[in-house]
Amino acid sequence: MKTTRRKFLGSAAASVAAATIVPRHVLGGPAFVPPSEKVNVALVGAGGQGRSNIRILLREADVQVVAVADPIEQHSLESFYYRGAGGRLPVKAEIEKHYGEKTPNFACADYEDFRVMLEKEKAIDAVLCGTPDHLHAYVSVRAMRAGKHVYCEKPLTHNVWEARHVAKVAQETGVATQMGNQGHSKEGIRQTCEWIWDGAIGPVREAHAWVGATRWNKQLTGLPTDTPPVPAGVNWDLWIGPREPVPYNPAYTPVTWRDFWAFGSGAIGDFGCHDLDAAMWALDLAEPQTIEARPAGNMNADIGPHGEMCYYEFGPRGDKPPVKVTWYDGGLRPPCPEELPEAAALPGRGVLFIGEKGKMLCDGAGGMPRLLPYEKTSEYKRPAETIPRSKGHHRDWIDACKGGPPAGSNFSYGAKLAELVLLAIVSLRTGKKLFWDSANMKARGLDEADAILKEQYRKGWEVA
Repeated sequence: MKTTRRKFLGSAAASVAAATIVPRHVLGGPAFVPPSEKVNVALVGAGGQGRSNIRILLREADVQVVAVADPIEQHSLESFYYRGAGGRLPVKAEIEKHYGEKTPNFACADYEDFRVMLEKEKAIDAVLCGTPDHLHAYVSVRAMRAGKHVYCEKPLTHNVWEARHVAKVAQETGVATQMGNQGHSKEGIRQTCEWIWDGAIGPVREAHAWVGATRWNKQLTGLPTDTPPVPAGVNWDLWIGPREPVPYNPAYTPVTWRDFWAFGSGAIGDFGCHDLDAAMWALDLAEPQTIEARPAGNMNADIGPHGEMCYYEFGPRGDKPPVKVTWYDGGLRPPCPEELPEAAALPGRGVLFIGEKGKMLCDGAGGMPRLLPYEKTSEYKRPAETIPRSKGHHRDWIDACKGGPPAGSNFSYGAKLAELVLLAIVSLRTGKKLFWDSANMKARGLDEADAILKEQYRKGWEVA
């Protein structure tokens, strides 16, 4: 009996020891990260915004950035507000310097092609996508299909079909997701929603959102025509990805790709997911009935305008009345409300809600609300908090990766917000008002919109 018992205990101990060395992705599924462990993050797209996101993640003690992928080795960001240098090698060096202070000889893997990185770096738990817009869906879907949690910059995708598909894949795979509209995690946007739901200004029938952003390259009049040689360290074909090839030109990258419809989404794509967010959340603006966007000045088939206005009409939503929402960029903005002090003016970026009982003004990107006139703000009896407060936009995503509640701008929400922005671009590019059939993803009577709602992909780059 003693011998048998000894053998049994030894076998049990061996089984426990074996279990402790089984990889975590085997124990808990491909997206499983125990709360006690670090989340291993890989960056895809090491330009200015990708680098900015990584700098935030480097502050998190339970995150480790283990790999970087970008088809460009390095480029200067000095001409843009990011400053410094971007590309995979400078960002890799920054990551290694950060971790090397505590872990000598720490090495961050770097890859030209993120697909190779996903194949080789088995320890990756999560992917942060900071690429140009035209690659957002391809990278996000590929990563989610591989069981990786995904944070993707805004706008979530480059066309409406992609937005719906990315949300579907996120739901199917069950990974933790977050779109990079950081204002969604601020205190201001929560107060804005709670005040409007509390009836602070009565039922809202009109809202305006604006930003001063315009085209990055103000001299641009069309596609560049000169064809300089591709610089060393640039895989241009890989950068082009799913789009039809065009000759390399420094007008496309870094940052200024946003001006071109093939790669970016113009000013509304850059800022719409930030500054339409408060209106969409507070007013439940999922499905517009009509969308009409008008450029400021002449429209070009290949590049975004210097400014634009977009008019959305929404029907009743539950107990909410119909509402009209107007977007402005390029320096355009709504008339200044008469309730503002005489010396005051609208902020350069903001949201204005007009209700049956008053008006509310908010700073852009989730900024704090104020009732108009301002004296009403101090007099207002604020409602109890009903929306959970955020620990931080990136922090919420990391917590979701470790089994916590879904992040606030997860792809289910983010895709709907991105769709509002992308529909404005369809109207801009067709020059027509859209009568939107959301259920069938169709602009009624406007077949030419179909090719923008779902773009064609270069062979081998299909989003599936």
